[in-house]
Amino acid sequence: MKKTWWKESVVYQIYPRSFCDSNGDGIGDLNGILSKLDYLKELGIDVIWLSPVYQSPNDDNGYDISDYQAIMAEFGTMEDFDRLLFQIHKLGMRLVMDLVVNHTSDEHPWFTESRSSRDNPYRDYYIWREGNGNCPPNNWGSVFGGSAWEFDEHTNMYYLHLFSKKQPDLNWENPTVREEVFQMMKWWLDKGIDGFRMDVISMISKTPGLPNGPVQNGLYGDASPYTVNGPRVHEYLQQMNREVLSRYDVMTVGETPGVTVEEARKYAGEEGDELSMVFQFEHMGLDDHPLGFKWNDTPPKLVKLKATLSKWQTELAGKAWNSLYWSNHDQPRAVSRFGDDSPKHRVQSAKMLATCLHMMQGTPYIYQGEELGMTNISFETISQYRDIESLNAFRELTGNGILTQPEMLRYLRRKSRDNARTPMQWDDTLNAGFTTGEPWIEVNPNYPQINAKQQIADPDSVYRYYQKLIRLRKTHRIIVYGSYELLDPNDETIFAYTRKMEGQKLLCACNFSSREEVFFPPEEFIVRPGVCLIDNAVARYCCESQMTLQPYEAFVYLI
Repeated sequence: MKKTWWKESVVYQIYPRSFCDSNGDGIGDLNGILSKLDYLKELGIDVIWLSPVYQSPNDDNGYDISDYQAIMAEFGTMEDFDRLLFQIHKLGMRLVMDLVVNHTSDEHPWFTESRSSRDNPYRDYYIWREGNGNCPPNNWGSVFGGSAWEFDEHTNMYYLHLFSKKQPDLNWENPTVREEVFQMMKWWLDKGIDGFRMDVISMISKTPGLPNGPVQNGLYGDASPYTVNGPRVHEYLQQMNREVLSRYDVMTVGETPGVTVEEARKYAGEEGDELSMVFQFEHMGLDDHPLGFKWNDTPPKLVKLKATLSKWQTELAGKAWNSLYWSNHDQPRAVSRFGDDSPKHRVQSAKMLATCLHMMQGTPYIYQGEELGMTNISFETISQYRDIESLNAFRELTGNGILTQPEMLRYLRRKSRDNARTPMQWDDTLNAGFTTGEPWIEVNPNYPQINAKQQIADPDSVYRYYQKLIRLRKTHRIIVYGSYELLDPNDETIFAYTRKMEGQKLLCACNFSSREEVFFPPEEFIVRPGVCLIDNAVARYCCESQMTLQPYEAFVYLI
């Protein structure tokens, strides 16, 4: 297995709108991030992944880009960005930018030109089709609800938007589009950034003919069989690698909805002709609704969670690299979803989840506030939500009688993307120290109890625990490169696995239960002396033949 800096790194994702506001307008910005770099350096992370800061009308919070080479005014200026990049590098960290090139904003100059006439030179930059009578070209539904097609009266044709109608899909079949994208990427890499996280990159190639998809819930067809891992996606990414990425020392991670293990080996193979790694979503779909959509409030079963994560650990081993994550800007808070966010168990379960993830093989990702054990927010009304996906889903699913309003609100409290987008909780002052103004979205009211200032001062806090996990990863190469084996796959409360490398063996055991549970370690860890690297509950000095794990206890033992 090749050893590289990005395999040995820990990545921290910043959602700039919600991180830190420097000018009191209620919106996080680049200078706010600059003011908190010492906090991230002390945490010990290596790479910052910055969600989009490009010029955007903000229909989807910056993932609808109108100018790839300008900074959104709310976030600052390009001079602010350059200062931020300089300081990140000065502190020995790296910066990865979001690359959003499946679609642009409908306010991008390319699309303004494209929709102006059928024979405009930019027409073929996007996917336009004639209607089917008075209906769209096919039955595809948008990820954000409604049809994936929008009728344009000016030219009497439909354009494809797999997400918001203000996010028209680019036509990657057009070689000029690819060249435009590659030139833009080179511009940022020449500026000195250290790589890209690539938004829904598995969706850039569509099946020719754009066939109808299987109908879900009697509303729209599922476009994914014809838009995910499409026929030319690997050709496009190999070209991108050949013409751009291979010329720089960069880290790349593809957001790849619908990816399989087999496809991941192509996207992120050890031969390195496409991407460094991918985000898979299989473990994120374990708590989906039985009707097929994500909205639900039933926790995932641990047996299924173990099987899914272990499959990716073992089947990519030596062939491709894993990215490890519990949460990001599109997912609810990890401790509320996979742990227990009650006051009694929040700290322990947040530490347990961190241990379980960071001891696996792959590059770990920390989403802002995860290192504090930040929780979901409990909004009472739909008017408190800001996320376009949540608002559209509420309107569509309740309007069509599929879910009641109380049901949908309950599901949103569990899984809305806005759970991750409430402001970062810095201290116990007004608005959690995020802003002196009116925040763009409400602050979680638990910020007096959960905030960075308090946790930095507490040696037993979630923050300090993450700090120790990161140090362990940098100290013991077995944590980065060791092989993985799941123990007792059918145990419904304990997630335990081993790592092995060059004669060393590591045991990680995590109790996902609010009760004490009995654990039987493998014999080799009982008879051989070793060291407990970390434990979130008690001071353990050895492995015994039968161990009682405290609620949400996690420990790591090395021999």
